[in-house]
Amino acid sequence: MMKAIKQIGVLTGGGDAPGLNAVIRAVVKTATNEYGWSVLGIEDGFEGLLGETRTRPLRPSDVRGLLPRGGTILGTRNRGHFAIQRVEEKIIKPEAAYREAVANIERLRLDALVVIGGDGTQTIAYEFFQRGVPLVGVPKTIDNDLVGTELTFGFLTALDVATEALDRLHTTAESHDRVMVLEVMGRHAGWIALEAGLAGGADVILIPEIPFYIEKAASRVLERERNGRAFTIIVVAEGAVPVDGSPVYQDRGNAQSQPRLGGIGHVVADAIQQLTGKETRVVVLGHLQRGGSPTAYDRLLASSFGVAAVRALAAGEFGNMVCLKCGEIVTCPLSEAVLQIKRVPPDGQLVKTARNLGITFAGEDD
Repeated sequence: MMKAIKQIGVLTGGGDAPGLNAVIRAVVKTATNEYGWSVLGIEDGFEGLLGETRTRPLRPSDVRGLLPRGGTILGTRNRGHFAIQRVEEKIIKPEAAYREAVANIERLRLDALVVIGGDGTQTIAYEFFQRGVPLVGVPKTIDNDLVGTELTFGFLTALDVATEALDRLHTTAESHDRVMVLEVMGRHAGWIALEAGLAGGADVILIPEIPFYIEKAASRVLERERNGRAFTIIVVAEGAVPVDGSPVYQDRGNAQSQPRLGGIGHVVADAIQQLTGKETRVVVLGHLQRGGSPTAYDRLLASSFGVAAVRALAAGEFGNMVCLKCGEIVTCPLSEAVLQIKRVPPDGQLVKTARNLGITFAGEDD
């Protein structure tokens, strides 16, 4: 028989994304108004469950005004003490951290958790579930790369930011007859680069799923020049790689931190300028894509996810993640959601659309 739920915890993990506060608001309002549960906010992700735990009670009055607010009132961290380490090809899980956190969950009298985050956070959530913690995940990533859901909140806001940047870059590129390179986020999946490139009228799109030849990108620049178009717009995802090349990192990380991608935009720009002789400039959007107020749709999706997560807890659907499928909010097993990354299909409809519009990916098939 399922234990009656009286108090739940909610936490946000990984990178921030527009819509996090909207989820927290929906969780609190649904839990208290519909089920009479109390809600405890866990600060700084799973790190708030270690040592002297960092929590705060959340009542409906505490979440007023959160719907349009960016960031997260609970704070967020990446994997931290829960990061998996690899030593001599062996995977070592931080069992001591999990034991401490599970003990603190019991001490705090939390009957279940709502875990809001991306693939890293949901992977940790699954580890907690396997150790007996009742929980439901809420998918969050501006990269839109979580398997199981057609869309993650935060993505459309990031997409709007990137598209607006391209609109603005068009005017200066055309005014100065320049090549403008826009580097956007996208470690393993190029959804932002692809969809922003389509919406913003880019000429070249470089994504992780299609290794590129820089010579082909340069050829497109020169082809446009011959056809009377003296400027070119290139969008590149931070995880894009040249054929026979490797990703570009800001730093390689260490045992306590993950490697950080970044810099491929400058690599591409330098090569384009050398190969074409065209003046080339780079804009790196970086964390501008994460910040600010969520779009209307991201507010709707985040709110729907928050409500659905609480309903799933009430129904005893532990170990699942809420997701969007065919316009409906449903649940899928966390074990499937963290199995792999949702990447852009190189032969998918959006890639075909881009190529039919004359956009090149500078890949083998271009």
